[in-house]
Amino acid sequence: MMVPVRCFSCGKVVAEDYEKFKELAKRKPTNEVFKELGIDRPCCRRMYLTTVEFIDELMEYQK
Repeated sequence: MMVPVRCFSCGKVVAEDYEKFKELAKRKPTNEVFKELGIDRPCCRRMYLTTVEFIDELMEYQK
């Protein structure tokens, strides 16, 4: 998992709820998930929506 620990803009911790966000986003619309988790700032929402998990791809090139 390569999630930033804090929001780049406001400094709020965002990594602690990322796993919950992924699970809930499979079943509910993203807007409802943000309300349920209490993520109301647009800068923090950006952190969740733009995170790209590519660790599995990187592990292929490990020596």
